[in-house]
Amino acid sequence: MTNINLLQSPPPKLVDVQKSVFSREALEFVSKLHRTFDFEIEKLYKGRFARNASIQTKNCLDFKISPERSDKTWKVGPIPSRLQNRHLDLGDVSPSNAAHFIEALNSDVQGIQVDFDDGHCPTWRNQLLAYNNINLLVNGKLPGAPPSLSTCPVLMLRPRAWNMIDHDILIEGKEAIGPLVDFGILMYHNAKKLYEANSGPYFYLSKLEGSTEAKLWNDIFVWTQNELNLPYGTIKACVLIENILSTFELEEILYALKDHSLGLNCGIWDYCASIISKFGDRKEFLLPDRNKYVNMDRHFLNSYMRLVVRTCHERGAPATGGMAAAMLKPGCNGSDDELVPYVNELWKKNGTTPNQITRQINTNVTAIDLLTIPQGGVTLQGIKHNVAVTILFIYHWLAGIGHFFYNGNIEDSATAEISRAQIWQWIRFSPPIEDDSNQQVTPNLIEKTATSFAAHARKNLCRSSAERKRLTAAKYMSLEIFYSRNPPEFITSYLNDNHKFRTLHNKELLSNL
Repeated sequence: MTNINLLQSPPPKLVDVQKSVFSREALEFVSKLHRTFDFEIEKLYKGRFARNASIQTKNCLDFKISPERSDKTWKVGPIPSRLQNRHLDLGDVSPSNAAHFIEALNSDVQGIQVDFDDGHCPTWRNQLLAYNNINLLVNGKLPGAPPSLSTCPVLMLRPRAWNMIDHDILIEGKEAIGPLVDFGILMYHNAKKLYEANSGPYFYLSKLEGSTEAKLWNDIFVWTQNELNLPYGTIKACVLIENILSTFELEEILYALKDHSLGLNCGIWDYCASIISKFGDRKEFLLPDRNKYVNMDRHFLNSYMRLVVRTCHERGAPATGGMAAAMLKPGCNGSDDELVPYVNELWKKNGTTPNQITRQINTNVTAIDLLTIPQGGVTLQGIKHNVAVTILFIYHWLAGIGHFFYNGNIEDSATAEISRAQIWQWIRFSPPIEDDSNQQVTPNLIEKTATSFAAHARKNLCRSSAERKRLTAAKYMSLEIFYSRNPPEFITSYLNDNHKFRTLHNKELLSNL
């Protein structure tokens, strides 16, 4: 057997779960998956570094010139029957939270974005619970859930993105790759039964930076189908276009996944954060207050959305929108689940067909359309909101929670990414404050804002000494990335690799949480 080591002992009451999830056969499968693709993944990481360095010397991006773009005849593979209607998915559903997961499974929706990425925090305990709850559901043994996969909403499994390393598993002396662990464990235990129920396996792929990364996933799909004796084309995956680089390779991404493609998805905040990440040190890319000046009606985002829809429909693929963050606060006369009937009613009135793939979009989108940032200023309220979301995201992540409720919205790593990126960029260029033209954004102003919010949160959010300590840590970790000369590309990588997070979630310290 391949040399594989689990560095964490089972948490209390999860000894049998760990043995079941990480059985000898499952570990062997994950090891073989790593061994097969380790070299290509290392090339991916090095390619990202090289591409980022190259971007710094370019004035702009442009569309690729490729055979797949020139050939107008090809289409993606057929869409499975259960995926013909994608009117409504529930997002940010971490399967580690059994109550929330079961509530979603009983909802009148077509799909559930089962999240191991943005809305989920990959502590060892969370991973075990999440894998186990998926296994129980697929085998009809999850209490309170529908007994049959065919009567559940379709599971759209979202593994961790390529930036996430699994520090709790060593394979041949190297830390494991987060997305390969998620994909391998989920496929090994559940793929055959999902296939037999005509319900998968289906995936979301997040944070891809172009078609070469899509091609790598396609190779992984083909290899895995062969290993598990599944027919070619069984796995279907939707790529989240949340990186500016991918927008210039939409045709190539669809082609790379051609027989495994489930189209493309738009997501506003990760996408905007990627623009700052790639070009944010140039003043012409200064993004204004996002709550006041940035929405899907703005030309650069509307162009991005129209391009995604046009490209998908030309190739016979579905194009889906991002998550609507607004929700009703649980316990206040309802929950987000109560919005479902109203959204379904809107679809009944306005959507007479399962999908609109046959509707062709006549639009010509240029590189300038995608890269021209809207005009607008910075407001004190925008500063306060971005600082608060960043601190609260880190605070919750340190507690092992990947999303939270704040001011009427669900916040997750996507909103944390754009929040911290904007604060960093505003510090870099020190724009004037709209509310007071005599005042500019300064590090001192950001520090005062963070301190003021932390003081407020200590009184209104923290209930114990441990929570107050965690809030203080979240404040200083936020300031660290706000002030950074070269900030981390992904806030989740920064947190996942952080000593504070890893220490808090060692088994012997779990009681302190």
